[in-house]
Amino acid sequence: MLVRDGLRPFFLDARGLHLLDQRALPHEERWQLFTDVEQVAAAIETLAVRGAPAIGGAAALGMVLAARAGLDLASADARLRKTRPTAKNLFGALDEVKAAWSTASPDARLAAVVDAAERHVLADEAACAAMGTHGAELVKDGDVVITICHSGALATCGQGTGLGVIKSARAQGKQVRVIALETRPLLQGARLTAWECLREHIPCTLITDGMSAFAVERLGVTRAVVGADRIARDGSTANKIGTRTLATVCAAARVPFHVAAPLSTFDRSLASGADIPIEERAADEVRSARGMPLAPADVPVWNPSFDVTPPALVTSFITERGVLTPPF
Repeated sequence: MLVRDGLRPFFLDARGLHLLDQRALPHEERWQLFTDVEQVAAAIETLAVRGAPAIGGAAALGMVLAARAGLDLASADARLRKTRPTAKNLFGALDEVKAAWSTASPDARLAAVVDAAERHVLADEAACAAMGTHGAELVKDGDVVITICHSGALATCGQGTGLGVIKSARAQGKQVRVIALETRPLLQGARLTAWECLREHIPCTLITDGMSAFAVERLGVTRAVVGADRIARDGSTANKIGTRTLATVCAAARVPFHVAAPLSTFDRSLASGADIPIEERAADEVRSARGMPLAPADVPVWNPSFDVTPPALVTSFITERGVLTPPF
């Protein structure tokens, strides 16, 4: 049951859901075994697993644990939906699993949940591969690609979205280099993107978030490729805080800005970015780093986890069905 080779954020077997704790990276590869849905919900909330597609996959497999334990599936579903509000993939995955168990007989519910969850994970894996193929056609030999946060294998059920495009381009023999923004406050770029690039032998240079404009000018950046957590009907894109700044920098420098995301990230029920729910996280994530205090303990903090990039700043969307260009 979904035991795989290669880099994965989690896998399911008869014992339970095995999850690579991304909070411990890059210094420790710590695997945790989860056997109940509450553990999975807490892992999502505390960012042991993160990245919109990976959150969706973990939630779907969390429902398998609930079904195995004979728990009330409606309650388990409701608990997982409360974990993080912005990632569309979370809700889409749970909707797929709910459609299976809500129409199954009591004796068939476990099998229905397992089948639906595994289908979701396999579909995201296939979507990542297809996005990589389509996106690699945009990437030129010698490109220097800037990115923010982490959009690789650990953020998905496959090879990744944004970073997956770079992997596919390099698999075609193109020499592509990555400029990774560290991504404050939780440093997913420094901890995860840099780690995955080094693991996959992708040349990577790490910079701080405030260096993006100067880096585009001085490091020869030729394009940006990022992931997404939710995309509204007009193309407004919610992604890790700082993405809009990077998009603005790229627009000023006339550098193409691409968003790589599966169709499961698109939310046609929302007209624009103003409708996207934006998660706000704890103040201490900004006041400290890895448990080390950085700021006065009582200084007020605003800590939105995501921002919204307007469609005018997006050159194209890379999806599993092809590349979408304006008008969106």
